[in-house]
Amino acid sequence: MFAPTTNDIMKHSLSIVIPVRNEAKHMRACIESWLSQTVEVEKIVVIDSGSTDGTLEILAEYPKVQLIEIDGSTFNHGTTRNIAMQQVTTDLTLMTVGDGRAASDDVLQRMMSSFTSDDVAGVCGHQIVAHEPDKNPVEWFRPQSEPVVRSHRFESADAFDNASPEEKHTAGSWDDVIAMYRTDILKNVIPYKAITYGEDTQWAVDALRSGYTLAYDPGARVYHYHLENEDVFYRRAITMLFLRDRFFGVVPESSPPSLVPLLRSTKTLLATPGLKLTERLYWLRYNVGQSRAIRRAIGDYLDAKKQGEQSVTDLHD
Repeated sequence: MFAPTTNDIMKHSLSIVIPVRNEAKHMRACIESWLSQTVEVEKIVVIDSGSTDGTLEILAEYPKVQLIEIDGSTFNHGTTRNIAMQQVTTDLTLMTVGDGRAASDDVLQRMMSSFTSDDVAGVCGHQIVAHEPDKNPVEWFRPQSEPVVRSHRFESADAFDNASPEEKHTAGSWDDVIAMYRTDILKNVIPYKAITYGEDTQWAVDALRSGYTLAYDPGARVYHYHLENEDVFYRRAITMLFLRDRFFGVVPESSPPSLVPLLRSTKTLLATPGLKLTERLYWLRYNVGQSRAIRRAIGDYLDAKKQGEQSVTDLHD
């Protein structure tokens, strides 16, 4: 693949869009991680849906932040981002979130370097979990190999539709926690659809069916993490199963065995230095709960599939 020079990268102009609500705890780390990159950010468009925790006051400290405020009751993952995009005039746009932060100062430079031709509509990075005590040690980022950029393109909508579920899933597993777009394509050619959740996956499917190339760079990393109880994790799992089924036709054959995740979590926690016994036990219980939630979600989803698509929709709703 052609490797762009620094001059090639500098030809691009870049804005960042961040939807937020009550992110005062993370907001400074987020904004400053993007303003300290090796390439300049022209502006950061933050669209807020009703923060009351000091988020707005923090945002006012940064001259490059352009704030848009909307009524929280009107928030929609697709429509809200489209509103923010109307304020973007740069040729590239990064989508991220208020509780994420760049893992290194070259994330933007890496992502910009993958726009090697006009048919590349977007570049997606990778979420990772920081080695921090309030985050699940089993999920801490432990790289196993050097990151390799991969690209996906289909000649036509039919070519995408006729691909295997696994091929479609691999090509379309997009993530707006860390994704960079050609602004013109996102604003004028393939805008987000009005969708409650999964606007990024829907966009990726539309882009691939339109013949655009999507690139994935696992070396462009952002720290992002949610500590979720078992019920929230179950609900999120149902949503992910629903979206993978809807967009790609990927459906698990059966629930995973309970013993394997337990053994894996136990091994990881025992091998993680610096943890107290109470912390190891806490995180073991937490991971057991996550595993139980996933098994329950898959079991409920497969039961709903047997009853028909209306039962699947009702479960997801």
